[in-house]
Amino acid sequence: MPSPFPGMDPYLEDPIEWSDLHVRLMVAISRQLTAQIAPHFYVRVEQRVSIVDPDDDERRVIIPDVYLAQTGVSSPSQTTGAASIAAPTLITILDELELREHYLEIYDARNRTVVATIEVLSPVNKAGGPKQAAFQSKRRAVMASPAHWIEIDLLRAGERPPEVAGKSDYYALLKRGGQPGLYAVWYCSLRDPLPIIAVPLRAPFADVPLDLQAALTDAYAEARYDDQLTYQGSPPPPLLPADVTWVKARVAAWRDRAGH
Repeated sequence: MPSPFPGMDPYLEDPIEWSDLHVRLMVAISRQLTAQIAPHFYVRVEQRVSIVDPDDDERRVIIPDVYLAQTGVSSPSQTTGAASIAAPTLITILDELELREHYLEIYDARNRTVVATIEVLSPVNKAGGPKQAAFQSKRRAVMASPAHWIEIDLLRAGERPPEVAGKSDYYALLKRGGQPGLYAVWYCSLRDPLPIIAVPLRAPFADVPLDLQAALTDAYAEARYDDQLTYQGSPPPPLLPADVTWVKARVAAWRDRAGH
């Protein structure tokens, strides 16, 4: 079944769920754009890797992709029934973790230069501290370059840039390369479908549409979140009282349709 909600599913904002959704959104957006811009441009899923220290606040809001470990001693083999279990090597988990953040870049196929960067924000981009500072530094650098910058924020929690703070539940922002100080922003509330936004390329090619709701719908169906999510309680972060009532009504109607 589709999600109970016409737009963003607030239960997928939970950091535990978001880790999976983020990757699936990257793939859904990439597929949608590639179908429109090939063969003149292509889309790649890129990543940046940083180390999360033991005292970093980010450890509370992320699920790392890789644990760094050091090797230790071997454990003796065991025999159970007719088969012998091979002796494993015991390792000790180190305190530092690798944090891998994925984003999309559109490249010009003629010269392999970056045309646009697309970031779907994660909790670590909005939680303050050095990781958010590093993200903001990259944001400023791309905005000062000839490349286009698109950021998509489907998380109500966390800090936002001052130009969009407090304006809506969700938003998408476009800063076109070569246009200093001018942003296009698509605001969206919890109760609305996600918008279709513009993705600029390079002359003589026109902007192409990116249907964020279609990308989310595809990701939801592919993951079968309707089988995974219990839709119990109130989703994080806390909702406004009117939205609490609305969310409960949407979930109740969804359960009735599903026969739960």
